[in-house]
Amino acid sequence: MQRLLAIAWLTWKAALRFRLFIVVAALLLLSVIGLPLLLKDDGTARGFTQILLTYTLSTITGLLGLSTLWLSCGTLARDIEDCQMQVVAVKPVARWQIWLGKWLGIMSLNAVLLALSGISVYGLLLWRANKLPPGEQAILRNEVLVARGSAKERSYDKEIQDETSRRLRERLEKNPISTADFKEVEKQIREQVKADLQVVPPGYSRPWQIELGIAKNWLHARPLQVRLKFNAADRSTSGTFYGIVRVGVPQKTKLYQSDTLSLAPDTFHEIPIPPDLYDDQGILTVTFLNPNNTALLFTLDEGMEVLYPEGGFGLNFARGIGVIFCWMGLLAAIGLAAATFLSFPVAAFFAMGILVLVSSSNLLASTIEEGGLGNYNAEKGGHTNTPVDWLVIPVFKGALNLINLAKEFSPIDNLSTGRSIPWSQLGRAFAQVVLLLGGIFALGGVFIFSRRELATAQGTH
Repeated sequence: MQRLLAIAWLTWKAALRFRLFIVVAALLLLSVIGLPLLLKDDGTARGFTQILLTYTLSTITGLLGLSTLWLSCGTLARDIEDCQMQVVAVKPVARWQIWLGKWLGIMSLNAVLLALSGISVYGLLLWRANKLPPGEQAILRNEVLVARGSAKERSYDKEIQDETSRRLRERLEKNPISTADFKEVEKQIREQVKADLQVVPPGYSRPWQIELGIAKNWLHARPLQVRLKFNAADRSTSGTFYGIVRVGVPQKTKLYQSDTLSLAPDTFHEIPIPPDLYDDQGILTVTFLNPNNTALLFTLDEGMEVLYPEGGFGLNFARGIGVIFCWMGLLAAIGLAAATFLSFPVAAFFAMGILVLVSSSNLLASTIEEGGLGNYNAEKGGHTNTPVDWLVIPVFKGALNLINLAKEFSPIDNLSTGRSIPWSQLGRAFAQVVLLLGGIFALGGVFIFSRRELATAQGTH
């Protein structure tokens, strides 16, 4: 441990020598204070947090991410190129201790910078919240500055698969199809089955039975929010559609019915509802009435859910910062791994290339879903497969699976919408992002660094 701390202190000295710590700290504080002043909110609680939390935390994450990559690539690659690493390597310290010590040094630097910026954001948030109107302050306390859990209707995956298989068998018995069209026909049938569960026809209603689980034990006398989002089959002249939300079951629970609401499609809407509307089993029945002349579609994954208070904002904010810290740990491992076998400029280019690959995950997912890189064939309704697809698609699938291990955590979105970030999510972030993904780069970096001949590395003068 003493050797690791010594290497970590040398990394701190390098960051101070490069003026990195001072510059990054100044930029972070400037973004925390300057962005809310430059970008004006609309005076509402949600607009206020959208500016203060989303933009400042996104900027902080971006600045820290770039500085982490720059320092992790530079501190090891420069030491090797300038022949300073040879002096350290001849001492009784293992190569893996050098690599891990530098990682610990970078992460301790990130911890200080992230704590400094996080405390600044939190303090500024509480200070500016007192300047909002009283009504918006109440919304801020109940819907934003809180850790809210989420409950949705049970999964229908099994029913959808069974019904799809049944209809597909009937279709094949009446009208056999070729093997090439099998997947496309199956996909169409599955979408038809899902539509039966998702579409609310004109003049009809659709109930959702949402089980609150153990949360019902602490939700007595506490108001909840119904969060819904729909797509419309047609457009309306006003751009909005009417809807009525009814909660509860007659003669079984208390009842609540909203006024006729004007709701925009493709937008999340949060509707406050009174407390204690669920039954003895903790099941909350939410019914949406569609009085429009067009059908509305509520997707199974995000069409309807219930939000309930689960904890305080301060601890939730700290857990969100912890998830960002895990991201920094992965970036530090990527930069150090690249610096073990590449020069500083090339290592930085390699690390940035990985970030570009991560940002292109939607393109990878689209290519996998379409089944190839070939040209689109309108007659067949799909892409023409090429021999390259046999290699590219499995690689894309593997890369996307690894990327999703890190991208599934979204602390900034959760914090700005008052969503809970449980300890289990922080633990999974540490396990998946730091231990698994970061460990892969760490093992590769230590392996290469342990076998690299440092005496052949000469500085450029």
